[in-house]
Formats: sequence, C-alpha cells, structure tokens
Amino acid sequence: MSGTARESVVREAFKTLLKDWGKSHDLTFIPEYEYQTLQKMRVYPDGALVYELRVPLGYWEAKDEEDDLDKEIEKKFRKGYPQDNIIFEDSHEAILIQNRQEVIRCGVQDPAKLQKLLELFFSYERAEIEDFRKAVKQFKTDLPEVLKALRDMIETAESGNDNFRKAAIRFLKHAQETINPSVTAADVREMLIQHILTEEIFSQVFDDSNFHRQNNVAKELYALENTFFTGKVKHDTLAGLRSYYAAIKSAAALVTGHHEKQKFLKTIYENFYKVYDKKKADRLGVVYTPNEIVRFMIESADWLCQQHFSKTLIDKNVEILDPAAGTGTFITELIEHFRGQPQKLRHKYLEELHANEVAILPYYVANLNIEATYAAINGFEEYPNLCFVDTLDNVAGLRAHAIAKNQHWRFIRRDERGKCRAYQATEQKEDQCRHWKPAL
Repeated sequence: MSGTARESVVREAFKTLLKDWGKSHDLTFIPEYEYQTLQKMRVYPDGALVYELRVPLGYWEAKDEEDDLDKEIEKKFRKGYPQDNIIFEDSHEAILIQNRQEVIRCGVQDPAKLQKLLELFFSYERAEIEDFRKAVKQFKTDLPEVLKALRDMIETAESGNDNFRKAAIRFLKHAQETINPSVTAADVREMLIQHILTEEIFSQVFDDSNFHRQNNVAKELYALENTFFTGKVKHDTLAGLRSYYAAIKSAAALVTGHHEKQKFLKTIYENFYKVYDKKKADRLGVVYTPNEIVRFMIESADWLCQQHFSKTLIDKNVEILDPAAGTGTFITELIEHFRGQPQKLRHKYLEELHANEVAILPYYVANLNIEATYAAINGFEEYPNLCFVDTLDNVAGLRAHAIAKNQHWRFIRRDERGKCRAYQATEQKEDQCRHWKPAL
C-alpha cells in the first residue's frame, strides 16, 4: 500500500473511531466544523464532536504524513484554532491539547496509549453543559410561578394603569395591521409575556445584543413592557430564571458557526416551548427539520431549478415560500446559501422570500432569527415577508391570485401606501390583508 493510500485509510479509520466513540457519549460528529476565532475569522477543523445543545466537546484536525506535526500545530494555533480540547494526528502520531497544554501524544498503532488519549479527550468536562442541564431543571420548576406573576401584573395593569391600557390598544392595532387582523387582546398578552421571557435569550444567542430592538414588533413590545415592567419589579420577578439565562449565555459563547447557532437556537426554543406550553407544543409538533436536511433540500431545489428552468433560486422572479416556518430555519439557510451575492440577496429578501407560521411564539422567534441572519451578511433591514397565518387555511387566496397573476404564485400586492393587500381573481377587490407587515 502506498503512503498516500495508507494515510487516507488511517485518517478515515480515526474519523470513524471518533464518530463511534462519540455516539456512545450522545455526541454528534460534525465534519469541517465552522469555528469563529477571537479575531472573528472563520476556520474549519476537520471535525468536532458536539452535544445535543450543539456546544462542542472537542475538535479533531488531521495533517498529512509528510508534515511536521508540531509545526502544523503552531500554524493552526496562530490562525486561531481552539486550544481547549483538540486532537491533532497525522496517521502516525496523535497529540491531545487541553487548555493550551499538551496532555499526551502517542503512536496511532499503540492501542493502550491511544485508548488513554481518547479517554482523556472524551472525559473533558465543560462546566457550561453541566450548568445548562441544572438550569433547565430549575427552569421547569420556576417558570410556572413566574408566568403567574406576569399574568397577575398584566391583569392589574389593564385595570389600573392608563399608560399600559393606551399602549396595549396601540400595540393591538399595530399587530392587527402588521401581523394579522385576527390578533386579539389575549394574543397581545401572550406575546408580551413571551417577549419578556425570551428577550434575554436572544440577546445571548446573537452577537449583536441590540439587533432585536430594531424589529418593528419588538419595538412596540418594548414600549408596552416599559409601562409596567421595569427596574426592581423586572429584576425581582425574573430572578428565579437568572441562572437559566446565564447558562444560555455561557453555552452560546461556545457556538460560533451559523449552522450550529441555528441548531442551538432550535434546541433552546424547543426546550423553552415545551416548558412554557407543553400542550400546544405537543399539538403543533414542535420538532423541526434537521439543518443538514434543510441544506440538502435547498441545494437540490437549486440544482433542479437550474436543470429544468435555467434559473437559480436567487434569480429574480423565482418566488420562494416556506409554508410552515417554525423558527425560520429554511429562510435563514437560504440567506446563508445566497451569501456572496449582496444585491441579489437583498432583492430576494425584500421581495421574493416568503414564510408563514401559525403559532405566535415561533413567529416572533423566526422574525428575529431571520433578521439577525440577514444583518450578519448584508446589514440590518426589516424582513417584510413573514406571515402569521395557517397556510392550509389560505389556499383559496393562493389559488385565486395565481389565476389573476397567470400562475405567478405571488398572491399579495402592495397598495400605494406600502400596505399589503390580497386581491380576488374575479372581482379585483381588496380583501382582508392576510399578511401583516408592509409588503409581501
């Protein structure tokens, strides 16, 4: 066997060893793991083993047989590669670095020493994971009491706080105009509670802690919140959840790549929603499509579009709709897929990239998530095409406007003031707006 062939066989065997050992520890192996350095540069270790939360346990980097392994390690560390728990190997030798120190090195054909190296690698403890598990357990205990306190405060404010009542009426009108005409006062109360409880989460998950304040729905919710829930009242009410928020902050700092951050957000959201409203979570099936499958679907659709229509997904007049957006995974992955084409991405984002969601909390999460993903690539712009609607209840409007538009599947138009309106195919009269932000 040639040296190159042997090197390839050993590398794949080492990868398989890490994957199989990882499975026994409930870890997932991610090849070509995207890691953001302290200098905000992207580097890609050959692999990483991550927890369900998407926080990495450790990393693996394979080098060529003819390389000087120690010099290659120095080069990688100068580029900003992680140094907390990483294995370097070159098909002859393996070196484990933990907390910036070499812990052990051994030949890959020495079973006893290699086993010791792997045991040390997989026994590495991240305090963030243990803290998060404890915090989730405590969160389940404390959240019901916090929810009751918030609902009691809102009820009191509704009966005795003029500023709150005026702000609530203003927000209800805003929500009916920009989210959905069927939004009720009860929906506003739930949105306000969910906003208060998740505000801290978004400030930790995304790098820009202020971006979500630019969202048009969030702005109004902040204004409503500030009429009754500030200062000591806010601090004391949420005190029981502080450890949960702190644990999310610590874990989020370790998740730097876009794709893994999306998985992290989904995991946090699913855990939160199942505690916040278990019945609704079960009824709506709050479990989302894995990101790997989402990317496969996007890349496949892009290829098929080219093969059969001589267009790519980012080209003009290719309308895209996610009928059940959840936390916005499909749209964020599309935005990431379009990275590197800023002008085309902007047009697609503002004009031809649409999403529907039937539940209010994931709608709000998706809104912030989509805007954050776009802002990281092209700068902040409000996402105008997310609809709070049940797609399956809206097929008549879709069919009618498809006829009116000669099978062009964009069924909402702007009026002269920028408000979105739906039109009947036969009478061409304005119907009730089924999307609730300016433009679709």
